[in-house]
Amino acid sequence: MQENIYSVYLKKGKEDSLRRFHPWVFSGAIQRMDEGIREGDIVRVYNAQGEFLAVGHYQIGSISVRVLSFRDVPVDDAFWKSRLQVALNMRISIGIADNPQNNTYRLIHGEGDNLPGLVVDCYGKTAVMQAHSVGMHVSRHEIVKALISVMGSRIAHVFYKSETTLPYKAQLEQENGFLYGGSDDNTAVENGLRFHVDWLKGQKTGFFVDQRENRALLERYARGRTVLNMFCYTGGFSFYAMRGGARLVHSVDSSGKAIELTNANVALNFPGDTRHEAFCDDAFKFLDRADDIYDLIILDPPAFAKHRAALHNALKGYTRLNAKAFQRIRPGGILFTFSCSQVVTKEHFRNAVFTAAAQSGRKVRILHQLHQPADHPVNIYHPEGEYLKGLVLYVE
Repeated sequence: MQENIYSVYLKKGKEDSLRRFHPWVFSGAIQRMDEGIREGDIVRVYNAQGEFLAVGHYQIGSISVRVLSFRDVPVDDAFWKSRLQVALNMRISIGIADNPQNNTYRLIHGEGDNLPGLVVDCYGKTAVMQAHSVGMHVSRHEIVKALISVMGSRIAHVFYKSETTLPYKAQLEQENGFLYGGSDDNTAVENGLRFHVDWLKGQKTGFFVDQRENRALLERYARGRTVLNMFCYTGGFSFYAMRGGARLVHSVDSSGKAIELTNANVALNFPGDTRHEAFCDDAFKFLDRADDIYDLIILDPPAFAKHRAALHNALKGYTRLNAKAFQRIRPGGILFTFSCSQVVTKEHFRNAVFTAAAQSGRKVRILHQLHQPADHPVNIYHPEGEYLKGLVLYVE
């Protein structure tokens, strides 16, 4: 456990965001700080008059402090257990945890659970933990200890997967691996469907947990339709479409590993089913060559913009992608289209899709406006946490 011995002092008038409980302190707001502070240390933040504001993790970069508490509390074993217990209680109360038909959910969602820089996803008896800040990496063993205590028999293994999410400049040389237990069983259940989780080399924590409810919605629209699942990754939308009664499902991804996982997941749920076929191909090239046979298309690409400097090009990319889908989809078709880029707002994304629809000349109606599920909560004081946005469109 680290002692809260270091202090950070803000410039005059720069404490307003902390007074509004926003959990970040930017480097430009800092007037001075104690010597000897290392990346990942716990610090107390004070205003220019020396009044306490918050305690959090220090990090080199534009976000210098990620706030853990707005009260002057020790960040000790009791702190971690308390935060994890609150998060678990919320998942139980909304029916996501302890559901026999669903053992896949997000337990900790960074700022949304007042633990900025930390993500924990549960897949059956395995919790996959991911640090996005040096402070959470430094505290990983204390967090695992608290996780085991709070979760009890719900989990038997904790896999740490932060190799690609920690700041590379910190030079931590982190390797993925089990911090507790160890299991080769990578099968989990979501809404009664089974799937393999690639927590070793897969994207995020191994599966896109945030699309669970949107996949369930797609299942309702799939009956009798010919489905194209672009950027399929592990095939989640594909096997939901099959359970929904789709006539044919094509899955496309540029990653050969993703195609292998998709085929394995389809086989888990629908062994020998000939309705499904997967293609390893570039999305734009596939759409250019595709026949006009699809009346349900899913566009769930990776983030086109991970920082504001890439926003303009990202919006052009979303417009181009959706325009191709509008060109290909059959009359009476339904398009599920998403953006997971945090810097792309709902208005940005909707305008990009609007532009694509206008270019196609098709009549388009919005059926649903989609977002991340309840186990990916948005802290009301941190609107930046609302990253997933989607539209379900009816195309005449």
